[in-house]
Amino acid sequence: MSEIKNILFRADSSSTLGTGHIMRDLVLASQYQNATITFAVQNLVGNINYKILEAGYKIKILKSNDIKELHKLIVKLNIDMIVIDHYGINYSYEKNLKLKNSSLKIFSLDDTYKKHYCDILLNHNISGDKKRYNGLVPKYCEVRAGSKYTLLRDEFIKEKKKLYKQNKKKTIFLSIGGSDHSNINIKILEVLQKFKNLKVNLLTTYANANLQRLKNYTKNKKNIKLHVNSSSVARLMRKSDFGIITPSVTANEAYFLQLPFMLVKTADNQEDLYTFLKLKHYATIKKINYKKLTRLLKKTLKQL
Repeated sequence: MSEIKNILFRADSSSTLGTGHIMRDLVLASQYQNATITFAVQNLVGNINYKILEAGYKIKILKSNDIKELHKLIVKLNIDMIVIDHYGINYSYEKNLKLKNSSLKIFSLDDTYKKHYCDILLNHNISGDKKRYNGLVPKYCEVRAGSKYTLLRDEFIKEKKKLYKQNKKKTIFLSIGGSDHSNINIKILEVLQKFKNLKVNLLTTYANANLQRLKNYTKNKKNIKLHVNSSSVARLMRKSDFGIITPSVTANEAYFLQLPFMLVKTADNQEDLYTFLKLKHYATIKKINYKKLTRLLKKTLKQL
């Protein structure tokens, strides 16, 4: 394989798309330290493009998801490999990119077992199953799937080695995605308020369209700490007794740190990881149900 000098990451973030794609791509990008890396992104409402700049990478703003615009950028930057982490780019789109530039390597991220035209496919979820991609990718494609390939930031690897004293109050780690597009944080907090001697660390980002409502709700509640764009996610997770999270990148991280947690499914693309963890006997809620949430919390807090 010839040396890869120029890599283009194609991903987006917004209040509706969430922030997970960019965050995991930043971990992946750090594995290519000898390459020049550029992110091709759209300037969508609630994006976290600033995170890319903070990490030291260049950004090119796309006006659309049109293949002609992307191909033009690939040629201009002399790209050797494109990393595609985008539900809006499918098999046909990838194949057309390859036809336009046969030497271009295509590295696709996937977690829903869709068909892809790529040289490398990565499903970094702990539920990733290599065999399920038979017939979905070209025979020459290198498939990387499962916990061996989970994209974890260094902070999680470091935190796993640390020990903390037991909390006086049971501490809940609450994270329903960086954007909480389903807008259920406050409703979950209302359920948690029914329980005494609970401390809640609520994590979200500026991509959350309901952030001001969250700030107003948590303002005078001493037992709830709102963390916006926290740089200490792993530490907060490690110091918690229990998590209420989505079957997403956060679930991969919590599983790695061995934090007991409950899953709340908020999107169709979470189905595979949701089913995988349900079979491992984690508490799950497929569609938010506050009576079920209360019942499961009572059971869990007794066990803790």
